Amino acid sequence: MNESGPRLRDVYITGVGAHLPGPPVSNERMEDHIGRVHGKGSVIGRRALRWNGIATRHYALSADGQVLDTNAGMTARAVSAALEDARLTLGDLQHLATATTQGDFLVPGHAAAVQAELGAGPLEIASYQSVCASALMAAKGAWLQVRAGEADVSVAAAGEFSSRWFRPAFYEGTALVDAKGRLATEADFLRFTLSDGAGAVVMEPLPRAGGLSLKVDWIDLTSLAGRFDPCMWAGSTRTDRASMDSAWSHAGPVAAHAAGAVALLQDFELLKIVIRAWIGVWLEKVDHGRIVPDQVDHLLCHYSARSLREEIVGLLENTAAMIPEEKWFTTLPETGNIGSASIWVMLEAFMRSGRPKPGDRVLLIVPESGRAMIGFMMLEVV
Repeated sequence: MNESGPRLRDVYITGVGAHLPGPPVSNERMEDHIGRVHGKGSVIGRRALRWNGIATRHYALSADGQVLDTNAGMTARAVSAALEDARLTLGDLQHLATATTQGDFLVPGHAAAVQAELGAGPLEIASYQSVCASALMAAKGAWLQVRAGEADVSVAAAGEFSSRWFRPAFYEGTALVDAKGRLATEADFLRFTLSDGAGAVVMEPLPRAGGLSLKVDWIDLTSLAGRFDPCMWAGSTRTDRASMDSAWSHAGPVAAHAAGAVALLQDFELLKIVIRAWIGVWLEKVDHGRIVPDQVDHLLCHYSARSLREEIVGLLENTAAMIPEEKWFTTLPETGNIGSASIWVMLEAFMRSGRPKPGDRVLLIVPESGRAMIGFMMLEVV
């Protein structure tokens, strides 16, 4: 940068917040909670629970399907908690960046709904919609606002309300259920993997006094969508998902629902290939010196399942990119996979764990199977 140009500011996470709806739901209770398709237990579901290693999770639905909260409502609660942690008020907020896989409305964006739920006055907002990595999309937007001097208090928040899509009535009568009443694997696995909640971080140009902050060194996002068909998607059938003119909006909502083109789906065979693409980006970061594994004190890596972590470790363990597992921190067994909200729920728990010490370097990694994306965020405890 030329010396006469604008000076970019340092940015610090000064507050973290999370919201998990309702009491923890155990594996034994979860299928009764989300419901049984045509009243039958899921064989795939039992396999998914062994695969993902999740013991408890949270839902914003009651066991009889009653809505207890909204995505925007949960996200607003996480924002409020993060502002309180930063010792700020809602009136201090200048920029709100939100992330989600699916908001409460098709239109307008998630950020507008969260602002309304907060009851906030006029401010700048930005909505980021993808899958898990949308959290870091929002974080980069919020970070750059503060870094460029456009805002002094910026919040990045993420929320998910996946369980509302998992009730039996969402699948029954569609092409996703076969003649024997069995739900397609692409849909059924996700019912036992995803759950609800929200998280948020506050960013400011100075660390907070009298407590720990996290200096944001950099945020990198890499999309590989040009190389892959959608791996996790909603809005098209499995066979047609690579074609944009197959989107549900072309057929109309009734026909698309009947074809099973509205439900959230996952291609697990493609996922095995996408994992290797994520690792390829990670290795490039190490080769170029962006990540120096020996200098990372804590790793918060979002992954949807214990078996996925084992796959990642297996690919990394004989490379220079491996970060010893004793440095890894996760809340997956207790809070489940909350999509885009997972990384902030994890960070909030990490900051309360007693593990971070001044000078520690914390690496956040968020891979996304949506259409093959991965994000990295490097932090320093101050």
